[in-house]
Amino acid sequence: MGANFSSTFTDPNACSLVGSLCLQTSSPPATKPSLGDLPEGCVALVLEYLNPQEICKLAKLNRAFRGASWADFVWESKLPVNYEDLIEKVLGDDLKDKLCKREIYTRLCRANAFDDGTKKAWLDKRTRGVCLSIASKGLAITGIDDRRYWNYIPTEESWFNSVAYLQQIWWFEVDGQFEFPFPAGTYSLFFRLQLGRAAKRFGRRICNTEHVHGWEIKPVQFQIWTSDGQHASSQCFLDGPGKWNLYHAGDFVVDGANSSTKLKFSMKQIDCTHTKGGLCLDSVLVYPCKLREGLQHF
Repeated sequence: MGANFSSTFTDPNACSLVGSLCLQTSSPPATKPSLGDLPEGCVALVLEYLNPQEICKLAKLNRAFRGASWADFVWESKLPVNYEDLIEKVLGDDLKDKLCKREIYTRLCRANAFDDGTKKAWLDKRTRGVCLSIASKGLAITGIDDRRYWNYIPTEESWFNSVAYLQQIWWFEVDGQFEFPFPAGTYSLFFRLQLGRAAKRFGRRICNTEHVHGWEIKPVQFQIWTSDGQHASSQCFLDGPGKWNLYHAGDFVVDGANSSTKLKFSMKQIDCTHTKGGLCLDSVLVYPCKLREGLQHF
């Protein structure tokens, strides 16, 4: 009977203790807050102050950061103030309303060809500066139609896959002009030239300087003019056969008052007492002046 009594009697305090232990072990442990708990809007406000490379790295953290990295206001702060004019000029007006700001930034950072492939424009990722390159086929070259003087030759050393090669001429003159929506700032114009004709033999680069002559007698003159009355000039002896060099023609200022800048430029050596030859003309480049430190030029 004692056994039956003990089996039927239960201590209420013991049951309460056991129940308390059961509740404690069955409840889930408290979780600590993480970066994934941040609202996308707050994350986007932080990303706005970072550079594009840092934004893309943080976008890999989690879904909140990935979503915030697509916010339009984050990327609009990385674009030039006149990016809509650039889209219309370089990419076409129909794309302006079809792309988000991140896609616009990505497209503008590429070397975008326009004007029948004779020009390329791109956005420098580090400085947001707008750069422009004009192919030799987009320039007015005196004597280019006479194969005794000039020839277009294919090469992998040009962004445009060909350069104009001068064999020999008396009157050396290259002119060009363009209209482009540069953002406000100061810009430099360069001619990309090489003395000698490069080729490959047995997988190695060689440069034929057989026709190089006449450039040490008189300097080449460079000039630029803008539609608002600016003018700059320089002169330089061409030197350094076998390698590409950037020859500085001059600087010009864009104040942002006009939607586009009209520019004319020239390179000439018209002393007809001697011939000149053996020159490769690749392109004309326009860079923001703040990028000049990283360029090798004369």
